[in-house]
Amino acid sequence: MDWQRFAQRIAVMAHDLLGQESVAGTLDRIAGSATELVEDCDAAGILILRGEQVQTLAATGPLAEESHRLQERMKEGPCFDAARRRDGERVFRISDMTVLQQRWPAFAPQAAELGIGSMMGFLLFTDDENLGALNLYSRFPGRFTETSETAGWVLASHAAVALSSARNHAQLTEAVATRHVIGEAMGILMARHCIPENEAFNRLRGHSQDHNVKLREVAREVTELGDLPRAR
Repeated sequence: MDWQRFAQRIAVMAHDLLGQESVAGTLDRIAGSATELVEDCDAAGILILRGEQVQTLAATGPLAEESHRLQERMKEGPCFDAARRRDGERVFRISDMTVLQQRWPAFAPQAAELGIGSMMGFLLFTDDENLGALNLYSRFPGRFTETSETAGWVLASHAAVALSSARNHAQLTEAVATRHVIGEAMGILMARHCIPENEAFNRLRGHSQDHNVKLREVAREVTELGDLPRAR
């Protein structure tokens, strides 16, 4: 492993990740970087685990997607271990899927049938009841070593920081957009009904609560209709 070259490529990747314009773009770039930077990594994917439901957020190909679905069906695998042991291991490596795996006796044989020879998993984030993980796959047994694990861990650490920044930026952007549309809707109601600002906001909020509709959605309808929507 040429660590100097690896460090240079990681630095380029870090800048590239921070330059992505969306969370989805960041996720896709993380997965793609894994196949570029970790030796013998044939495929990579990022999933989110909500309880026992798995959703693929990014994948470089069908192998990663099929592995995610398999973990969900089996209700076992590295990602489920990470979710159940939040204060424990954040990195998992299965060197040879063709050998009996005591920790994942149901998952490993079927993963081997999919064409997975080796696998590594890295925890990217935990958020309330959700967990995000980066999974790396090799089609051949024995290809992922301790060196591979170290390289994957370094990549995942940079990726986690970039992903956190992207998610925070997306949340901030959404909050600003929500505030803008609510302000616009309040202005429409104030002009139409000759009411003060606090009354306009109370009407928006009341409609939201009475009809179980998000405040931003009510505000959006007001901007389109010129008034509060009629009862649903």
